[in-house]
Amino acid sequence: MIVRYEPWGAWVKLESTAALVALDRDGARALGLDGSLGAWGESAGPSAPVEVHLAVTERCGAGCEGCYIDARPDGREKSSDAIVRELDALRDAGVFTVAFGGGEPTTRDDLDVLAAAARQRGITPVLTTSGLGLTEARAARLRGFAQVNVSYDGPGATYASVRGFDGAAAAERAIERLVRAGVRVGVNVVLTRASFERLGHTLARARSLGACEAQLLRYKPAGRAASLDYLTRRLSPAQARSLGPTLRFLGESHCADGAFHVRIDCALVPFLSADDAIMRDPGRLTRFGVFGCEAGGALAAVRTDGRVAPCSFAAPAELHGEDLAAGHADDPTLARWRAYVAAPPEPCASCAIRGACKGGCKVVAAFVDGAHGPDPECPRVIAHRSGAA
Repeated sequence: MIVRYEPWGAWVKLESTAALVALDRDGARALGLDGSLGAWGESAGPSAPVEVHLAVTERCGAGCEGCYIDARPDGREKSSDAIVRELDALRDAGVFTVAFGGGEPTTRDDLDVLAAAARQRGITPVLTTSGLGLTEARAARLRGFAQVNVSYDGPGATYASVRGFDGAAAAERAIERLVRAGVRVGVNVVLTRASFERLGHTLARARSLGACEAQLLRYKPAGRAASLDYLTRRLSPAQARSLGPTLRFLGESHCADGAFHVRIDCALVPFLSADDAIMRDPGRLTRFGVFGCEAGGALAAVRTDGRVAPCSFAAPAELHGEDLAAGHADDPTLARWRAYVAAPPEPCASCAIRGACKGGCKVVAAFVDGAHGPDPECPRVIAHRSGAA
């Protein structure tokens, strides 16, 4: 068991299952944990992230039209020594999970060594890959990761509508090879106006290939996606409003037996403000572990140049990954994101799901509105601005 005390209680990671549990002080004491000797100070200041997204390369030959870091075949790549130093900093900060990404991380030959290095420091490593070029041998070398997620937006034309080329068959082969290698596999599904309509079919196909989980991701205007083309690819207002009912349908049709799970990323949470069932019982979001924007707080990202960003899609701060433990609480860029979450303007301030949503996606707000403010694609924000609410 690994413990990180917080002013409100403690994070507890169960090493046998890698499960992470948040306990209040009474819950912590029930497990024999007592932070009263200094660990439970009354400061409300944030501690380090729970999860860090670590970009280990900007190299990738796929050329996805919406790549959030504009990865290229000759992109920058971080040295193994630099990554190990960052893992040391994450350990010292009390980070629980590190998500390796890129670029295409499987172009590196040392991923198995880096996964082992993370585990040696008590950090659970996970990985995201396009699956392009993933051989049986490379798949076997990924067994040290707790989970590998393959980018899979749907079969054939659906995949191509999101990424600009048809890499679906390669992604499907990668899923099968990872499953055969004994790796726990999930899929990352980017939701665009085109892929949303085929979502049920995409999840059924992913499950048939051996995936155990789907992470639904909102299309975000970062990197190559930060263009006017974003406005034609993002979910339509009607699709955004239908997210809640869609998730319930997917749960009933694909997850009823518990062998497959569907998760949503933080940027999709504001769309749930259009769901009457959720707005009547907003507590169900936290009960089911649904969290909105944790950027700059429980989540951070370290880029290939070593700089820390609030999330993988946001502009970086001046803080570097190797200084994360010492500097996270004081960095002005991260503090600005946390301050917004603590005191957002209307209509976020009075929203029933504010505690989970945290104001929606700031990356979308910056691109669409040119401001650090409420998510302009949130149904509640749209209604507020139109005078309907």
